[in-house]
Amino acid sequence: MWTLTYERLLLGAFLFVMGMVCVYGLHRYHLVYLYYKHRRNLPKLRSRFSALPPVTVQLPMYNERYVAQRVIEACCRIDYPRDLLQIQVLDDSTDDTVEIARETVERMRAGGHDVVFIHRTDRTGFKAGALEAGSRVAKGEFICIFDADFLPPADILQRTIHYFMDPQVGMVQARWEHINRSHSLLTRVQAVLLDGHFVMEHGARNRSGRFMSFNGTAGVWRKSCISDAGGWQHDTLTEDLDLSYRAQLRGWRFVFIPDSSSPAELPPEMAGFKAQQHRWAKGGAQTCRKLLPTVLRAALPAKIKVEAFFHLTSCTVYLYMVALTLLIYPLLYFGLRDRPTYALAHILLDVGLFLVATCSASTFYVCSQRELFRSWSESLKYLPLLMSLGIGISLNNGLAALRGLLGHQSEFVRTPKFGVQEEAGGGWKQRIAYRKASSRQIYERIQAFVELGLGVYMVGCMALSVEQGWFTIGLPFMALFAVGYFYVGATTLLGYSMAPTRAQPQTAPVSGGIAPGT
Repeated sequence: MWTLTYERLLLGAFLFVMGMVCVYGLHRYHLVYLYYKHRRNLPKLRSRFSALPPVTVQLPMYNERYVAQRVIEACCRIDYPRDLLQIQVLDDSTDDTVEIARETVERMRAGGHDVVFIHRTDRTGFKAGALEAGSRVAKGEFICIFDADFLPPADILQRTIHYFMDPQVGMVQARWEHINRSHSLLTRVQAVLLDGHFVMEHGARNRSGRFMSFNGTAGVWRKSCISDAGGWQHDTLTEDLDLSYRAQLRGWRFVFIPDSSSPAELPPEMAGFKAQQHRWAKGGAQTCRKLLPTVLRAALPAKIKVEAFFHLTSCTVYLYMVALTLLIYPLLYFGLRDRPTYALAHILLDVGLFLVATCSASTFYVCSQRELFRSWSESLKYLPLLMSLGIGISLNNGLAALRGLLGHQSEFVRTPKFGVQEEAGGGWKQRIAYRKASSRQIYERIQAFVELGLGVYMVGCMALSVEQGWFTIGLPFMALFAVGYFYVGATTLLGYSMAPTRAQPQTAPVSGGIAPGT
């Protein structure tokens, strides 16, 4: 009796998890459909400012010694009247970034630029707190934000500011481009992932009249919109997503212009990529917990509520992927003993993994590459690793989402920046800070070993299938699971081996400057 009950619970859990994976896979198909249905609904300029308004550019940074000088100099090259452009360096740093940024600001001020240096002695509110503090003394009617690793093009304001002639427009978002897209296999895959987000997700949502999000950087806000929405708040790790939904709930309209882009640095090491993904997943879950009930109760069209539900709950997919990983072996074990009973589960596993989960992701990312580069053949070879990386990162992101949904608060962990450029090769490795041993570092190493363990576990699942002669369409996808967990776990540990756990040396940073060709 106990065995029968256990098997029923196992089968029920699997059907639920696989069903949810399929639902979110179908949603990707829906985004592709919305994108092509509304692809001609491009944002149009109805008029232009006859007299340009004052703009404040905000540069929040924390310990950005390798990129601080570069971004300040790049912002001073923005094509906008100097008397109407203020640049705020919002520095919360505790290392020599303070001296680097201050020296660069003084040099730019001597050259006639209105640049101010605002240094906080604590990180209250983290990035959101720095932005709020800067906004209180900002001269501009509009606020443009860039993270420290970005290189804003000179025409960024000329291409965005005129959309604010529509008084209902509260924010204009530019697309991210990537300085080091071709730097390594990891950065190439990250670039495809982000291209899919900007092209297909932003394009589909914005052009079809759904809510979209500000991405924390490379965007311009109407200052009164920020104030009307309640200002920058720091009870989530994704202050950008939080403010975006609060502003759109107040009736403000957002504009996404994919033809205007700003290049930035992709994390070249796995530890940095995982830290970034953890923050985004946890912050997304916190924002879901905070705002989804308000969105669902609001007097909004059903299409906006449905898309907002999928958008804000998308972080839960990682939990389903981890659960699916753990359920595969017992499903195979009992299924091999009683094939008729588990036939439906195996069919769902095969069809779900192939048609719904895998093909939807492939369609989503291939279409984004086709839209950007008018070609899809080059991106095809990265799809297997892209899917493996998405699976391999699921433990990291699933734990982050779970903590966010449970209301756990934590420090804003910045993504390390190394000032890499396309032609820089492996020189960035010398810039990895020596890491002090900490409970967080120990936790991350343990997690990496667990990821390797999941890879071994998936190899065991494959071995069981082969031993029993059960060759199904799901077998190669189990291989993708194994490769993903091995890749993420191994490269995480390899990255830590490159940075000994001892105090960081106080060496002078390499001089910045504008990267060639940007």
